[in-house]
Amino acid sequence: MYYLIQFCGHSWIFTNMTVRFFSFGKDSMVDTFYAIGLVMQLCQSVSLLELLHIYVGIESNHLLPRFLQLTERVIVLFMVITSQEEVQEKYVVCVLFIFWNLLDMVRYTYSMLSVIGISYAVLTWFSQTLWMPIYPLCVLAEAFTIYQSLPYFESFGTYSTKMPFDLSICFPYVLKIYLMMLFVGKWLFCFVFAFFLCFLVCAAIYLSINRKVCKHVGDERKNLE
Repeated sequence: MYYLIQFCGHSWIFTNMTVRFFSFGKDSMVDTFYAIGLVMQLCQSVSLLELLHIYVGIESNHLLPRFLQLTERVIVLFMVITSQEEVQEKYVVCVLFIFWNLLDMVRYTYSMLSVIGISYAVLTWFSQTLWMPIYPLCVLAEAFTIYQSLPYFESFGTYSTKMPFDLSICFPYVLKIYLMMLFVGKWLFCFVFAFFLCFLVCAAIYLSINRKVCKHVGDERKNLE
């Protein structure tokens, strides 16, 4: 039921965005948050239950990666986009929501069908590989969203508080530190992904050469016989 609810929510968001784009063009991107923001907030809030699912053993995933992913989305959606109306009108918000929903629609569809024992090779392939190109794009979109929000946080002082002894918490500096963490994680991911691709290419070349050598040796043995 949880996977079904999430699938319906994200499918509605993606369908709404697609229909609005073909109907109104680029103008639909400006008020994307006003059209689907509430449903997006509900879906992301409900997704926090996944931490409970993993903790009690209902879902077989690692807790830390999912916690980091959900924390990342909560920070960007609730603390950055929702709190600043000027950021909600940016094109990057629409792009970010598209990337999020592409990943979630495929993931929840695959999980929902797997629970009831249905498996499709194409869907399994998409579930295991789509995140590779989309996730770095999500990180870039999130980073650009935070970057565009910095002037508004600095002007309005949202979430910035003064403390005793002339101390203060400046939220824009917190976001800048978070941006650095995002880029470090992105480059680390790209490095690991590039290493993995090189390993696969080298393994494929080695197997191809080995197969040709074995075939050549076999042909020579047949000729000798």
